[in-house]
Amino acid sequence: MAKKIRPLQDRLIVERLDQEEKTASGLYIPDTAKEKPQQGKVVAVGKGRVKEDGTVQPLDLHEGDVILFGKYAGTEIKIDDNEYLIMREDDVLGVLE
Repeated sequence: MAKKIRPLQDRLIVERLDQEEKTASGLYIPDTAKEKPQQGKVVAVGKGRVKEDGTVQPLDLHEGDVILFGKYAGTEIKIDDNEYLIMREDDVLGVLE
């Protein structure tokens, strides 16, 4: 990422990971039939959620984590011809290990 962007509070920036080109049975999937992938790699994380008492609760996610998220989660942005998602930590369904 040539331009740096720092997400605020409990937000994170995610780069979608590409889907497989073919199914487990060996059939190739054309681009027109593919859905947007629902997993991605965390590129940047915010400092954490600010609680009502003013303290900051740090995020459970870290840069480099591979996550699963909902189909319509986040807001798409484009930086230097690369597409990313900005989403809240609450939109993340799980971390792949």
